[in-house]
Formats: sequence, C-alpha cells, structure tokens
Amino acid sequence: MVCPTSGSPKTRSTLNSTRSGVWRLVAIAVALASASAAQNWELGGSVGYGAYRSGTVFGSNGETATAEILNRFTAGAVIGEELYDFISGELRWTYQDGHAVLTAPGVREEMDAHSHAMTYDVLFHFRRREQRLRPFFAAGGGIKGYIANGPPPQQNPLAPVATLVERDEWKPVLDLGGGVEYRLTDRVQLRFDFRDYLTTFPKQQIVPATNSTARGIFQQFTPMFGVSYLF
Repeated sequence: MVCPTSGSPKTRSTLNSTRSGVWRLVAIAVALASASAAQNWELGGSVGYGAYRSGTVFGSNGETATAEILNRFTAGAVIGEELYDFISGELRWTYQDGHAVLTAPGVREEMDAHSHAMTYDVLFHFRRREQRLRPFFAAGGGIKGYIANGPPPQQNPLAPVATLVERDEWKPVLDLGGGVEYRLTDRVQLRFDFRDYLTTFPKQQIVPATNSTARGIFQQFTPMFGVSYLF
C-alpha cells in the first residue's frame, strides 16, 4: 500500500480544507466575542424628585381652585438598547408618590394618590458609544396612570368648583428631556436624567363641577439619578 505524501494533491486539499474550517471557527469566535463586548443592552434603576406644574379650575360661581399633584420622590427602572452609534432606545417606568390636591384661599383638600408613567424614549447622543461620557437629548411617549389610593376628603367645601374622586385615570403622556451617561466600568454606568412628563388635565380624578372649566397641562418635572448594568 502506498501512502500519499505530504505534497500529494489529496493531502494539500485536506490541509487547505482543515485550515479553512479553522479560520471559519476563528471568525465565528471573534464575531461572538465582539457581539458580547459590544454591550448593546442596559438594565438600570433610578431615584429622583417629581415637581408639578399645576392646573386651575374656574367655577361658574366666580371661585377658582388650584388643582395639583404634590411634589414628592420618584423611583424608576429602565431597559435600553444601543441601536446605532448616536441613537438608542429605552423602555422606562417612573413612579411618583404625589397626592391629588385642591386648594383655594383658606381651603385645602387632599387625597392619597400616586402615578405610574410607562414610556418608550429615543435618545440622541452627542458622542459615540465608545466614549465614557455621553450627553444626550431624549424624546418619547407612552401612558401615565393617576392612581387614587383614597379615600377622598369627607368634607368638600370646594364642591361648587371641583371634587376629588377616588378613581384611577390613564392618559397618553409625552416626555421630553435629556441627561448624561458616565461609564464607570465596562459593566457599570451612572446616569443623570431630566424628564418633563406632560399630560392633559386628569378630569376623572380631579372632577370639575357642572359648568366649571378645567385648564392647564399637568407637567411633572423630574430630575433622576440612576445606575445601570451593561450587557
């Protein structure tokens, strides 16, 4: 039996095929490693403070009442994806622990309440993802729930103008803002965000009396500090 030598066409073909297979495996491994190192996803949490711009209810009797949500703390969570070098998208949930309030000179009515905002935001970054410090502008929208924990006040001297009702109300929400990201390590990122959440007047929870008129956009100005894990 004659064995093929190392220089035979059959041997050379086998070696070339083996080398080709090895290089393919190397290329696949490099691609997987690069995809893993890219860290396209982010999962994080935040705490902050929600300050509101109030609305007004004008009564038919000439009285007016200020309708507002108390300024209180916020907490939230975010999951985001780096879509391109300068653009990313994220789902964000923000909780704000603010009671519903009606006030007029010498009168105050308050009901225990809070809110949930669930939005999808697009972030426009000013620097590439490889940079450690990345400021950005954000815009998005979603839905916001004004949740009544109740009960409403037993006495309602402002009834001729408006009434607080123990009723949940969900409304479309627009949010605008910006912030800055700072990558502390390859896996940990710090964030500062500012969001302005805008909805129309929640008339099912802060209910104007018959022939009264509610005016104003409810704005929740929300600075937040957060920490995220990159993967």
